[in-house]
Amino acid sequence: MPTRVLVPTEGSPLSMKALEVALTDYHDAGIVVLHVMDPIGSGLSIIDVMRPKFGDGAPPGSVTPEYWEEWHERAEARAEEVFERAREVAGEYDHAVETVHEFGDPDDVIVEYADEHDIDRIVLGSHCRTGAERYLLGSVAETVVRRASVPVMVVR
Repeated sequence: MPTRVLVPTEGSPLSMKALEVALTDYHDAGIVVLHVMDPIGSGLSIIDVMRPKFGDGAPPGSVTPEYWEEWHERAEARAEEVFERAREVAGEYDHAVETVHEFGDPDDVIVEYADEHDIDRIVLGSHCRTGAERYLLGSVAETVVRRASVPVMVVR
């Protein structure tokens, strides 16, 4: 029976369902909720964060230190929202969870975290993308299944 289970989540209903499955199926294990923010594909709109500020001396469209500072602050706030929801879900199962926030490519971070932190199982949601959407966005779940050195449960 697994003693440490990793549940990567971006806060979607499907990833919260994966957390519920982990809490139900591995009730005696330590559950680690991992939220990965990808600076390239974060979902934080570059338009929202990097509005041209013509008075700041930066050319329109440039990435300034201020952009990265604001991006990082928004990423931290988003992670805390995700963790708060995960704690609420875990509380419904009378279970506590450990929360971890990392930055990088989600595929790589999930696999590396599992390898480096004695994870016995990974439970994650799959959005079941097909066609062009899957080609353009890729599938984190598929990549993790192929590369992970521990068993992976994919929840749909």
